Amino acid sequence: MARGSTRPTSRDVAQAAGVSQAAVSLVLGDKWRGRVSETTAERVREAARDLGYRPNLAARNLRLGHTRTVLLVVPALTTEFFAGVYTGAARVAAAHGFGVVLYPSPEGIGPARDPFASAQAALDGVIASSMAADALSAIRGDQLPLVMLDSDPEGSLGAATVNLDITDGVRQVADHLLGLGHRRFLHLAADVPSWTFEVRADELAARIAAVPGTSIRTTRAPISIDGALAATETALAQPGPRPTALVCDDDKLAAGAYKAARRLGLRVPDDISVTGLDDLALATALDPELTTVRLDAELFGERGMHALLAVLDGRTPQAGDIPVELVVRGSTAPPSPS
Repeated sequence: MARGSTRPTSRDVAQAAGVSQAAVSLVLGDKWRGRVSETTAERVREAARDLGYRPNLAARNLRLGHTRTVLLVVPALTTEFFAGVYTGAARVAAAHGFGVVLYPSPEGIGPARDPFASAQAALDGVIASSMAADALSAIRGDQLPLVMLDSDPEGSLGAATVNLDITDGVRQVADHLLGLGHRRFLHLAADVPSWTFEVRADELAARIAAVPGTSIRTTRAPISIDGALAATETALAQPGPRPTALVCDDDKLAAGAYKAARRLGLRVPDDISVTGLDDLALATALDPELTTVRLDAELFGERGMHALLAVLDGRTPQAGDIPVELVVRGSTAPPSPS
């Protein structure tokens, strides 16, 4: 064969080695033993080396019905948390010869356009956040091997679920604030219909109610700084005893709460303590720095990918929620005696 820009094919290798294309496939696929002789196998390998032949892995995977590609469906990328989830998932995927395509669901939740002509033809499996679950039916991701993140393990669409221990995170926040002496709480809840936020509300309410002499009010806000600012300002301006502790469903809501407190002439933490949940970079950009729950986003992504690999292999994924950690900073203090 004349050398040039044309990529050599398995037919070229077969001609050079004096064997059939089937024999080339067996040898280069390492399935030749017992089917062709060692001498023939070496002749095929030598011809492939001389020609510079490289198998077309994409075409081979399509013939086998596998592309070794996984779709990661997340809410819109409004924080670095889901970038961390992607980083962890992609790291494990690469170690096992898989690629990960990141697909943010428009508007964070709700239906999404099919990013592929046929998701089932293009993908081996899907990892999806519960906040983006409605996107799955549009891309037919619910008909593929599926692992759900941040999802109710009792009612999950997926073959497996991977969760952070959000319940324990909220418990740590509540115990910290109660231990400081707080008894009047405001819960700034994310206005998102998702299991993970329901868990936060239920656990916080239960933990506060277990202590005599406590009270808790809830106000909802979209996950945005402006939305949190408006909701917090309205809630703190209500008549009656003012809450001394404000528990926010995530760090972005806490940033809006800071702005609301300052507009009302309140100091954090002297007049009101504030907590978040995520431990984004934003948490240490605030002044004072934010007391929040650290969620290991990269480990979350790693565990999600490991779980999907187990599902694809017919194995049982690792059980148990991922531990979380309360990070105490300057935004919490005992309530003012006044």
